[in-house]
Amino acid sequence: MLSEQSAATIRATLPAVGGALPEISDRFYAGLFSAHPELLRDLFNRGNQSSGVQRRALAGAFAAFATQLVERPDVRPDTMLNRIAHKHASLGIAPEQYPVVHTYLFAAVADVLGEAITPPVAAAWTEVYWLMANALVAIEKRLYAAAEAAGPGGRRTWKVVGRVEETADVTTFLVRPADGAPAPAFRPGQYVSVRVELPDGAHQTRQYSLIGAPGSAVRRIGVKRVHGGGAPDGEVSHHLHARVHVGSTLELSAPYGDLVLDAGDRTPVLLASAGIGVTPMIAMLEQLVANAHSAPVTVVHADRSPAGHALRKEHEAYTAKLADAAAHFWYERPQPGHPADRTGLVDLSGVPLASGTRAYLCGPLPFMRAVRTQLLEKGLAPADIHYEVFGPDLWLAQD
Repeated sequence: MLSEQSAATIRATLPAVGGALPEISDRFYAGLFSAHPELLRDLFNRGNQSSGVQRRALAGAFAAFATQLVERPDVRPDTMLNRIAHKHASLGIAPEQYPVVHTYLFAAVADVLGEAITPPVAAAWTEVYWLMANALVAIEKRLYAAAEAAGPGGRRTWKVVGRVEETADVTTFLVRPADGAPAPAFRPGQYVSVRVELPDGAHQTRQYSLIGAPGSAVRRIGVKRVHGGGAPDGEVSHHLHARVHVGSTLELSAPYGDLVLDAGDRTPVLLASAGIGVTPMIAMLEQLVANAHSAPVTVVHADRSPAGHALRKEHEAYTAKLADAAAHFWYERPQPGHPADRTGLVDLSGVPLASGTRAYLCGPLPFMRAVRTQLLEKGLAPADIHYEVFGPDLWLAQD
């Protein structure tokens, strides 16, 4: 909890500091990477740094946490903290890295705001930083301990035992532990970090959802080849598509992620996805089938075209195996005969939802914002709408 004196200072300075956070983030990363170039080469996502996405995410998370401390001091933002902690744990972030971040972040704050950062202001914002950092360290410690308890923790070497071209731009890889040890357990909806060495010697890491229900010795991930559209192409996705084949090895983290299927047999479920966001939904669907889920299940998916809809056959097959389920697919470029009311963007106005539905969303932010708004209009409780973001979470301040 923030001290009363610091709370008053944060409340008074939040507009100025919050407004300057994008510039502060730029200065912070510039200073950090100048002093520690290995972090950009081997830890941070170079694509997100180049586009500025990671910088906006940092600013949004810090501002959201500070706002929560002064506006709702008795409620800890667990959703936000858990999501960040899971991403950090999948990357192997260690407690000793937080003082390094503090050093360069507050140097950037002083550089941007100058004389406005008086000792009391600096002390108050330092308190905010360490409240957030220590909360994350505590959560990450528990996550690491749970991963160790479930099997060998940290990164492990996995061997590629299968590869399937699902669509022109989506490939699934089947992997098993190279050492023959059991694969760690996971929950439907979780992801692993995949670390690769690129041709220039850099080590880059990306998160990919685990496809399929837990239990198999083989794990499956789906990788969409990212086309930059004017920006650089996704270097890890292109590397995996071009260079990783059966017999190759990959470094995978333990499973992480807080968007996990948590629904009893009597709980109605909505699984809404767009594009490659389908991957965690297939895992959830398969688990619902394995559990003989009897409550209503509504499956929603949006894509450019049927040909680009990865895992469509599994989407349809698992839905058909459930006792009370319906699938609704929207395509921007449908094939002849596709229903007109399922063409274009997702419109849930004609889709019935059972009372008490628990919703899980995964896809681009505009898609999830639109679906979440429609679900709220249909009467779903905000606490029953859960989502996953591939990449830095720019939605944190609105969640």
